[in-house]
Amino acid sequence: MVEDGCVSSLDFMSALSRSLMRMFKEQAKAVSASSPAEELIAVLDVVDRLPGAEELRLDSYTLLGVGPGARIVDVGCGAGRAVAEMADRGARATGVDVDPQMVEIAGKRWPEAGFRVAGAYELPFDDGALDGYRAEKMYHELEDPTRALEEARRILRPGGRAVLIGQDWDTFVIDSDDAELTRTIVHARADRTKGPRTARRYRNLLLDGGFQDVAVEVRTAVFTGEVMLPMLAGFAEAACAAGAISREAAGSWAAEQQVRAGADRLFIALPLFVASATRA
Repeated sequence: MVEDGCVSSLDFMSALSRSLMRMFKEQAKAVSASSPAEELIAVLDVVDRLPGAEELRLDSYTLLGVGPGARIVDVGCGAGRAVAEMADRGARATGVDVDPQMVEIAGKRWPEAGFRVAGAYELPFDDGALDGYRAEKMYHELEDPTRALEEARRILRPGGRAVLIGQDWDTFVIDSDDAELTRTIVHARADRTKGPRTARRYRNLLLDGGFQDVAVEVRTAVFTGEVMLPMLAGFAEAACAAGAISREAAGSWAAEQQVRAGADRLFIALPLFVASATRA
C-alpha cells in the first residue's frame, strides 16, 4: 500500500528559517579548522534538529519494532544519532558506516552505543542474527541496491523488519519563473548521484528481494526560507559543471531564487519515501 501524506511540522517559514541560518553560521565557525568528516557531522546535526526530522526517526523505530533487547543495525549511520536513540529505548543497536573517521567520531559522541566500520554489501553479522535493519538517506549512494538488500535479508531473522528512508533526487519541486530551466537543473543535479531514483524503487526492490508486507509512505518536506538558498545555488552550479546549462543561466536562476527568498516567495517540496517490509 502506498499512502501519500504531508509532514505538517516541516514548515520552514520566517522565524524558523532565520533560526536555521544562524545555526548554519554557528556550525560553520565551529568547524572552520575541522576535517571533512567533522564538517559533514556539523551539517548533519543541523539537519537532525529540523522540525519533522525527529518525528521521521521515531516513526522508523516504530516500524522496526525497536524495544528492549531488539537487535538492530543502522546502515550508513553517519554521526550515529539514530543508533543512540534506539539504544536509549533498550535496543541492542549497532551503527555501521564505511568511513572510519565517521565511526570514530560517532563512537566518541555516543559511547553507550555500538559502531563498526563496514559497507552495506558486507555487514559484520551472522546469518539471521538481527531483528531490524535501518538505512536512511543512503541507498542513493549505492551502485547496487539489490546486493545491499540481499545482505539485509541475510542478516535478518525470519520475521525481522527492514526500513528504508530516502529522497528521490529527480523529484525536487522548485517554483521558478523558468520551468524548463528548473527541470534541466534538477535532472542534471540528479544525474550526478549514483542512484537518484532509487527511493522510488524501494517497494519493487524489497519485493524482488524476497521481503513481504511491503508498505511505502510518502512524506513531503516543504521549504520556504533562505536556509535552502545554498542548496539551490549548489544545484545550479552542478548543472553548469555538467554542461547542462550555461554559467549565465546558472547565475540568473540562482539570483531569481535569492529574490524569491527575500520576498518570502521561495518554494521547494521534497518527497521522502519511507518503505518498510518483513523478511520472509
